[in-house]
Amino acid sequence: MDARHLRGGVDRGGVNRGGVNRGGGTTGGATTRTQAIRALAEQHANRRGPLLPILHAVADEYGYIDDADIPVIAHVLNLSRAEVLGVVTFYHDFRRTPPAQHRIQLCRAEACQSVGAHDLFAVTRETYADDPGVEVSEVFCLGNCALGPAGMVDGRLLGRLTRERLSQALAGASEVGP
Repeated sequence: MDARHLRGGVDRGGVNRGGVNRGGGTTGGATTRTQAIRALAEQHANRRGPLLPILHAVADEYGYIDDADIPVIAHVLNLSRAEVLGVVTFYHDFRRTPPAQHRIQLCRAEACQSVGAHDLFAVTRETYADDPGVEVSEVFCLGNCALGPAGMVDGRLLGRLTRERLSQALAGASEVGP
């Protein structure tokens, strides 16, 4: 891949970091999504290093990058599908499947492990194993070490997590605390 497609893409400047369409991204039909992806790609195509900002914009808008998005982006940037797919699969932050309605990320770093994160992760994973609307994953250090075990629920950083606090956060309790 030509390095110019990657340079400058890290800052994501100008990309709308708004809400995620968690409805699977295909509401309104594939043509509508294809048109929207093409418009996003064309919006960034003349930038220096446009591929990463385009991929971030798609991920921010739809929650994931669908296989059908790859040829559209490749066409706009005059890249091969393999080049675009290579970047999508290289960066672990890019999803290729629709996200669950709720996402729980629990820290597994040492500071959180020392205050019970291991057990909390095991119980949480078991609790939501059969719930397709909840995705449980591990992350390594959310920078909230003083308030471990730390985690994120639907993008909201939480500390001193317990099973009860996780349940409150998923239920949308307005006062879960720090």
